Amino acid sequence: MSTDMPELMRAVAFSEPGGPGVLKIDYVPTPVPGHGQILIRVAYAGVNRPDALQRAGAYPAPPGASPLLGLECSGHVAAVGPGVTRWQVGDAVCALLPGGGYATHAVTHESHALPVPEGVTMEEAACLPETCFTVWSNVVMRGNLRGGEKFLVHGGSSGIGTTAIQIATALGARVFATAGSAEKCDACAELGAEAINYRDSDFVAVLKAAGGADLILDMVGGSYLQRNIKALANDGRLVQIAFLESPKAEVNFTEMMTRRLTLTGSTLRPQSDVAKARIADELIRHVWPMVTSGHLRPVMDGVFDMDDAAAAHTRMESSGHIGKMVLRMPGD
Repeated sequence: MSTDMPELMRAVAFSEPGGPGVLKIDYVPTPVPGHGQILIRVAYAGVNRPDALQRAGAYPAPPGASPLLGLECSGHVAAVGPGVTRWQVGDAVCALLPGGGYATHAVTHESHALPVPEGVTMEEAACLPETCFTVWSNVVMRGNLRGGEKFLVHGGSSGIGTTAIQIATALGARVFATAGSAEKCDACAELGAEAINYRDSDFVAVLKAAGGADLILDMVGGSYLQRNIKALANDGRLVQIAFLESPKAEVNFTEMMTRRLTLTGSTLRPQSDVAKARIADELIRHVWPMVTSGHLRPVMDGVFDMDDAAAAHTRMESSGHIGKMVLRMPGD
């Protein structure tokens, strides 16, 4: 383990739930890596919608996790805990975090860190972990997407959406994506999707005309649930990863039974270290080659200084962004 760690570090914190304005810069104790953990000197931290939910009091950190926001980062290993074998001080990594990314230093399990892919900048690398872990585990490991199948992702211009489009396209699927403006639809189309503007087109009709979706990745919920079921092909699968509209809906399960549909879902943060390590191993084998070959590249909306975290959250909650945003830490 490296010494010379500052006792206190700069972090984006909040004392009570609320809007973006509650985010303030504070000095908090620098975390110490435990057994099997690494301490990362953060260069960039990804900004994700769960961060905004946590800030608003709707998505509390799991037991034992840092109360600070931030589920992914890029940076360099600053210290290693007992038992660490994968990394050395100074290694460049990007990592999935249980929390704490909005700070100059963050701790994670060594198996949840991945090497920064060749040809990828540190700001791009900070965009990869949360979306790649989420998309690969839900679209491929859970949803079992295969080449030649029809795949629909809602929110196609989001960080999750742009990543899902590229991964599904690289796997040989026919990809459809919904988005809410011509600009966002253009962004989806440039990545390889058949874009559907949900403000003037019915995605159910579009997918039915194409023979139905074999797999749908949804983060809307609510009224979309029954519509997704109608948009599925026989033996289709629906994977739910969030509920921007509502986690509740009235569903007629007769159609699910008669057409042999599968409805499933997951959320990443509460999963065990072992489960996340398994996903990380899959990413190294299957997704990192997509990145280095150019088939997958983070779509970036903007870079904000750490002091401007509130502005980043305001932009994210306006839904005006396309792709990912990151926070730049001091010194990078």
